[in-house]
Amino acid sequence: MGLGSFIKKQFIDILQWTEDEDGVLAWRFPMQEMEIQNGASLTVRESQMAVFVNEGKIADVFGPGMYKLTTQTLPVLTYLKNWDKLFESPFKSDLYFFSTRVQLSRKWGTPQPITIRDQDFGMVRLRAFGMYSYKLVDPKLFYTEISGTRDSYTRDQLEEQLRNLVVSTMTATLGGGGVPFLDMAGNQMLLGDKMKEAMAPVFTKYGLALDNFAVENISLPEELQKAIDTRISMGMIGNMGTYTQYQTANAIPLAAQNEGGLAGIGAGLGAGLNIGQAMTQAMGNAMGQAQAAAPAAAAPAAAAPQAATGAAPAADAPEARLEKLKGMLDKGLISQADYDTAKAEILKKLIG
Repeated sequence: MGLGSFIKKQFIDILQWTEDEDGVLAWRFPMQEMEIQNGASLTVRESQMAVFVNEGKIADVFGPGMYKLTTQTLPVLTYLKNWDKLFESPFKSDLYFFSTRVQLSRKWGTPQPITIRDQDFGMVRLRAFGMYSYKLVDPKLFYTEISGTRDSYTRDQLEEQLRNLVVSTMTATLGGGGVPFLDMAGNQMLLGDKMKEAMAPVFTKYGLALDNFAVENISLPEELQKAIDTRISMGMIGNMGTYTQYQTANAIPLAAQNEGGLAGIGAGLGAGLNIGQAMTQAMGNAMGQAQAAAPAAAAPAAAAPQAATGAAPAADAPEARLEKLKGMLDKGLISQADYDTAKAEILKKLIG
């Protein structure tokens, strides 16, 4: 090589990476036709690592710090090139920088529902999503398994692979764990820890460390969620017979306010037939119990006061008494507490 050609050559004295673009995990220093000058300065910042690759083989790995590139700092590279100890001439080699910062708040989710066998509901399809974080800890392994010789390798490119890893691990964990859906939904933190434990070895295989994994939501298809809501409502109601009696008792004061009396309950509540049948049954049971409890000998004695006073006036009917009490309440003649107490006594006598 002549002197002119040697002068035209460009030599690199400073090698560094300022991470101008966010989300880049691996970046190759642009060499082109340039060569690294003996004694050049290599700066590796905190949250970075650097790797020299010579003739397709990783020569040296550098952590954070400033280095003068000599035979003392590049022993493996020197060995590969079989250079003498003087190491006076420039050399050409690929240099890659790697970001070791924690990649926070990365989203994961199941694009399609996962079908699992559930102890409570049989076969169910569920979806899940959450957040995770990770960092690059072994640049040599990451270069070999993931990034390779690309000029740059981004976080988005990596996470296309990681999402598939997360979903497959989630499917295996949920499908083989035998944990009912209701327990999963109530213990999302424990489920996240279990997922992290299952995925950590795979991340390590690629030179990564899984820093955190969180399950934020587990959901079922809308139709199954409605069925669960109905089941919860039935559980809250408890005894259906008691619930029907309670609804019937609350409907009687409404009937008194309608023009049709008891017949107006259907219009007032929107369920006249069912409530009317329930009221008839409840009233019939109360009357039957009263007749069975009365001794046969009391019939003549009861007839005498009836004969003396005549038939009971219609005003003594429960509906009429409630209507009269309601009118007195509306006119301010009695208090709400008096009305409620009287209504409770009438209803108690009515339905037993």
